[in-house]
Amino acid sequence: MTAAQPSREPSIKRYLEHPRGGPTVLRIVLGTQLRRLREARGISREAAGESIRGSHAKISRLELGRTGYKERDVADLLTLYHVADEGERADYLALARQASTPGWWQKYGDVLPSWFETHIGLEEAASLIRTYEVQYVPGLLQTEEYARAVMVLGHPRASAREIDRRVSLRMERQSLLTRVGAPRLWVVLDEAALRRPIGGMDVMRAQLRHLIDVARLPGVTLQVAPFSAGGLAAAGGPVTILRFLEPDLPDIVYLEQLTSALYLEKRDDVDNYLTVMDRLCAEAEPPKSSERILREIIDQLR
Repeated sequence: MTAAQPSREPSIKRYLEHPRGGPTVLRIVLGTQLRRLREARGISREAAGESIRGSHAKISRLELGRTGYKERDVADLLTLYHVADEGERADYLALARQASTPGWWQKYGDVLPSWFETHIGLEEAASLIRTYEVQYVPGLLQTEEYARAVMVLGHPRASAREIDRRVSLRMERQSLLTRVGAPRLWVVLDEAALRRPIGGMDVMRAQLRHLIDVARLPGVTLQVAPFSAGGLAAAGGPVTILRFLEPDLPDIVYLEQLTSALYLEKRDDVDNYLTVMDRLCAEAEPPKSSERILREIIDQLR
């Protein structure tokens, strides 16, 4: 094997034997591996696109894990990239099949937008989730009643059945916090989100008590950013940063909007948001003081 010839990545076998995160993560891994093969051969995206009867834009989407793979396309790309070893080709094709397997969340396809499906898949694979919220309690920490009130606000034209489906999806997402190998969750909550009585006083009191309980889970850190802190590091709105153990997955910044989301992966962008998040954590109250603030707000919600 010459120095210019790409070697088989051991991570392919690892993901086949121990898949984590479902199809979203597997698509990203497969795309990353195929991009490395293409670049090692000095082949352009345009040429790769032509080999699978597509365009350079399709190759870009595939390499970013933004869309599913057809086994035929993967086989044609492997041939173009001079991957002739049958065992190696079989591993790539097996990974393509696994990447096309529906995740548990796809049963909610009727209420799950594609931009949020990606986030759920990344959540499943993350080792650390850091989030800052200004207006609402984060979805992973919401009670069912609070979640329902949020859904009604965000989807005023939705039917009762659709609201039920959206709430069920949110509740099922939360199971990752108590499973074996759960990610660490580090939350900074602005006091404004805690004082806004979403769903009414009773719902909000129950939600705050739930925050106290869930903050005692071994993998959860909860900090409150009180009004008294004054000017906080400018995050510009809610921010989530996902970190992964897998070397093929970079840190990802998730910025959710009303009907879409941004996923930032460029190192400079991620580093900027990490700096902001670190400052937010430094300026917010530590966990014990945050629990005291939660109890004080509960007492005031009369």
